[in-house]
Amino acid sequence: MRMLQRLLPGLLCLCLLCSLPLAAQAQDESGQALLASLDADSYAEKGEAIEEIIESGDPRSRRWLEALLGGKLQRHKENGRFVVVVENRGRHWPVVDALSFEAAGEMSRRELDRVGINNALRGQLQGALAVLDLHAEAVEERRDAARALLGDIDASLVEPLQAVIDSEADGEVRHLLEQALAIHRLAQGDVAAVDALAGSLNSQVRAALTAASRSDDPTLAQAASAALADIEQKMRLNRGLETLYFGLSLGSVLVLAAIGLAITFGVMGVINMAHGELIMLGAYTTWAMQQLLPGQPGLALILAIPAGFLVSALAGVAIERGVIQFLKGRPLETLLATFGVSLILQQLVRTVISPQNRTVVTPDWLSGSLMLNEGLSLTLNRLYVLGFALVVFAGLMLVMRRTRLGLEVRAVTQNRGMARAMGIRATRVDILTFALGSGVAGLAGVALSQLTNVGPNLGQNYIIDSFMVVVFGGVGNLWGTLVAGLSLGVINQVLEPWAGAVLAKILVLVLIILFIQKRPRGLFPQKGRAAEG
Repeated sequence: MRMLQRLLPGLLCLCLLCSLPLAAQAQDESGQALLASLDADSYAEKGEAIEEIIESGDPRSRRWLEALLGGKLQRHKENGRFVVVVENRGRHWPVVDALSFEAAGEMSRRELDRVGINNALRGQLQGALAVLDLHAEAVEERRDAARALLGDIDASLVEPLQAVIDSEADGEVRHLLEQALAIHRLAQGDVAAVDALAGSLNSQVRAALTAASRSDDPTLAQAASAALADIEQKMRLNRGLETLYFGLSLGSVLVLAAIGLAITFGVMGVINMAHGELIMLGAYTTWAMQQLLPGQPGLALILAIPAGFLVSALAGVAIERGVIQFLKGRPLETLLATFGVSLILQQLVRTVISPQNRTVVTPDWLSGSLMLNEGLSLTLNRLYVLGFALVVFAGLMLVMRRTRLGLEVRAVTQNRGMARAMGIRATRVDILTFALGSGVAGLAGVALSQLTNVGPNLGQNYIIDSFMVVVFGGVGNLWGTLVAGLSLGVINQVLEPWAGAVLAKILVLVLIILFIQKRPRGLFPQKGRAAEG
């Protein structure tokens, strides 16, 4: 008895090992039978064979159907063995065995017969592959498969899809499949299908309803036309929201570009025409960080934020100490001097780096878009720039309201002479203020590097718009800069579709001129004795 107990585990293992070849042989026989049914004389029989393969649940089904759809499933003329062609170039093709998918060497194309299909079978195969994907474990894969079936269903897929709907746990997958079936029913003239499709913004749904609106059946055509009118209203709303989003993203760029200028202009009264080149330096700093950290664009971008601020701030200090301190109280001369500095910086970049534009790689987490619905998606890079602008604005507000530097800046802005009398070193405040404003311009360059190419003329595209934002919002007022920048971005984006880019900018300029005629000090005028002067 003890001997039997000792031998029993070994006997069981031996039986299991013996049964494995038998199971593999049975699987190969069933697979060979399924593939042989595909090599039928009529396309109708091939269609039935495809359904048998789908219903078989064989794990190799997808690869067989993909090979059949791609024209790579072929049968050896002599032994009837099925193979999948890896590459059909030249006289001899590398193949794999269709049952085991192991390499089977090379075969001449004269030795093989391709299992042919027509357009009807091609459509059936595409739908069948989508149905197989509906059983994937990942929800996103099932959603993509359901989305691919919209407008691409025939009568043979109705029952399998209904079974999937009954067993599917994810609500979005069920909704997409119900829409796919409704599109199929609508094509058959079912008026009730219009209710299932009403309100959908999907392009396939709109195409199906458009076709139904031209139907000879007046009831169907009227119902489809009414559903299309409702969808078009929703599309207009989404287009309006998209325009608003693009306007706000453009406005956030203007805010970043102008907010540093607003600080320096408000405190020192300096018209800094080199502000655009400080933005350019921030953008080039981002490019340089990516050269130092190849293959890590995300890390390089994060490190470029403090680096861009520091580089532009130091350049700003050099400009203030080297040029502006000798021209205080003479705005026109500072304008001319800083314009010369801007030309020097542009030429310096052309000489040291290159006159050609440089491309900054966008990290994966900044790529793509956030889809709110099928009619509205938000590009992530613009969304991040908008959020970045708000963070920078909040940080500047904290500096100006909660720090000693901010208190001194406000004192010098309102009355420079009185601030000096109270012991505030106005020269030091000027240096720090110019460094802060220049550093923020560098941050604007870091953000712009994710939206456009980096080149020597980058800053010239934003300097005029920055001055318009500062004047429109109120000189030296941060809240005014924020409101003015976002407002001008939205107005420009609204005008562009029907007026064109150039005419839209001209109209914005005219609007600002008219506004300044009524409110010379902008939306949020400066307070204190500086405003009175």
